[in-house]
Amino acid sequence: MNRVVHFEIHADDMARAQKFYHDVFGWEMIGMGGEYGDYVVLKSGPGPDELGGKPIAMKDIGINGGMMKANAPRPPKGVGPNAYVCIIGVDDVDQMMKKVIEAGGGEHMAAMDVPNVGRLAYCGDTEGNTFGIIQPKMPA
Repeated sequence: MNRVVHFEIHADDMARAQKFYHDVFGWEMIGMGGEYGDYVVLKSGPGPDELGGKPIAMKDIGINGGMMKANAPRPPKGVGPNAYVCIIGVDDVDQMMKKVIEAGGGEHMAAMDVPNVGRLAYCGDTEGNTFGIIQPKMPA
């Protein structure tokens, strides 16, 4: 099965966006520099090359991403995104929403329970990007 293996976040203010994602999710930021300019790698966990040579299935590896300067206008408020939206797994949607708001983000859609899936909410970052957070339903 083909899987999403990388995501990108476009930011008007790179420093502000990096601070937001570090403060909320604890992600590590690594500037690429050189021919890649301001591109920043976003590490949400170890990649397949950081597992000490141990074999691991792709289904067991999370994805990391990148951040770059935005070069397109944002959709107006009240209009849904016209792009893929990443949904980030969290332990507690309600507590994470508080962190999002404290870090300068906002709530786009209040948390709701999705039957047999978990608790889901949509948020906005400091750059106007939409992302989701989900607390997966644990098996009984």
